[in-house]
Amino acid sequence: MLSSTFRRAATAAASRSNATINIAQRTMAMGPAQGGEISDELLAKLGSLSTQALVDGLWVMGWPSAQIDGARPLHPSHKCVGRAVTLNFVPARPDIAQDKPPGGESPEYEAFEKCGPNEVLVMSSVGPWESIGGDIKFLRLKQRNIGGLVSDGSVRDTDEIINYGFPCFSYSTTARQGPAAMQPWECNGVISVSGVTVRPGDAIVGDQDGVVVVPAKVADKVYSIAHGREEIEEIVKEELIKNPGPPGKYYPFMSGKIKVDSPLGQLLATKGITPENSNQFEGSADW
Repeated sequence: MLSSTFRRAATAAASRSNATINIAQRTMAMGPAQGGEISDELLAKLGSLSTQALVDGLWVMGWPSAQIDGARPLHPSHKCVGRAVTLNFVPARPDIAQDKPPGGESPEYEAFEKCGPNEVLVMSSVGPWESIGGDIKFLRLKQRNIGGLVSDGSVRDTDEIINYGFPCFSYSTTARQGPAAMQPWECNGVISVSGVTVRPGDAIVGDQDGVVVVPAKVADKVYSIAHGREEIEEIVKEELIKNPGPPGKYYPFMSGKIKVDSPLGQLLATKGITPENSNQFEGSADW
């Protein structure tokens, strides 16, 4: 009787111990940084669309805002498309500066070396006016033939960076030095840029209207919706040029809810677009 009591007590104690360990493990756990893979073919197709179409595609699916409002093109000619390589900055602190890998082992240079023509380096700044870098650091990005640089911080040596030729999107320009305010801390983690989540491998598309993050996990579906919308908008624009009048007869429209017998549905039918070959009609939505 006594031994069975001891066994029950020992079992209960072990259960409590295991529960404590499991709780500790759960508090330290995290999901994978990358959300999926995007092929070169799909990347090129996403880059063929406007940022507006991609934003609309994500909105139709009910996803949160994906436009990085704090990143503007450094030059009117700048456009970019690539898979995200992420870099997170943290506010400067003496121990952070001491513990960060030094010199060429720094997380920022690790990120640089992961970049090429099909990658966009996305840098999360601690503030819009803080410098993420200038001509000497970013010379390496030119040498890597990077697909683009995006940040919610600011850049230095603007003229030289423009001369480097790679697309650059930032909050603004600055003469400030960056290390006094922040330190690069992590390469290819999940980051927040102007309140928008960016995971490594997400598609980053930038044009004169801004920068959009297309999550890798749903990139194919976003393209399908956005491409369908762009086709319809071109048809509507063509019709309004040919027959001038208020656009309200056809526009705006909601993807997945266009009625076949509506003026827009009838117009699309004359161009061969029907529920059989488009996911934009009522009952044909596949998301």
